[in-house]
Amino acid sequence: MAATEAGQDLLYELREGIAHVTFNRPQARNALTFAMYERLAEVCAIANADRSIRAMLLTGAGDKAFAAGTDISQFRAFDKPQDALDYEARIDRVLGALERCRVPTIAAIQGACTGGGAGIAVCCDLRIAAGNARFGFPVARTLGNCLSTGNYARLAALLGPARVKDMIFRARLVEAPEALDIGLVGEVVDEPAALMPRALELAKLVASHAPLTLQATKEALLRLRPTMPAGSGEDLILMCYMSQDFREGMDAFLSKRAPRWQGL
Repeated sequence: MAATEAGQDLLYELREGIAHVTFNRPQARNALTFAMYERLAEVCAIANADRSIRAMLLTGAGDKAFAAGTDISQFRAFDKPQDALDYEARIDRVLGALERCRVPTIAAIQGACTGGGAGIAVCCDLRIAAGNARFGFPVARTLGNCLSTGNYARLAALLGPARVKDMIFRARLVEAPEALDIGLVGEVVDEPAALMPRALELAKLVASHAPLTLQATKEALLRLRPTMPAGSGEDLILMCYMSQDFREGMDAFLSKRAPRWQGL
């Protein structure tokens, strides 16, 4: 019997031992609100506590996006340095909860997977994409902000520093075939309609395997990755988020015009 918990923007449902998480703002390309990030962390805590959960499958509602980053309108309230630090600390905490979740996590991706959405996908253990999926962190042409050092570390561990620079410096979106070639995803299905059946098949496969083996493998690989000191990179966050360029980027994005960067 399926168990469902209420939540309009992030749906959680448990079916046959698999936790289904759906980012449910298709009208906004599933852009993430702060409440959605917090709900994701809560779902990870549920999975850690409930031993009947054997895998988690994450996807986005509709056919346009997995998740197109953080809802930009929320940044308008940033008016002091602590706002920026608190935001990136929140993202690191939530993404940390996801990557350390006890159960295998699988991202089923179609359409846009950008910014915070791409950060979530990178934290998942397995990623499967439809042929229309596009990945990236295009902040260099949109907002003029930056990632946390924790997020840079996650990306570099997955792709290597050179590919991270190529993606961010060029502010480009990686299409599904290239994502497969560089190891950003493990599998691509050509037709979007085939994505969820194949992702569910994959979730059932990993759910059938020895849970402690999978949990130990996740934790061992995390321990092999260099850890970032507390507060690392805060100067970089403040340099970007407190800049005139960031304000210009927000205004340009919401006004649907090209930003005029000054490096200030």
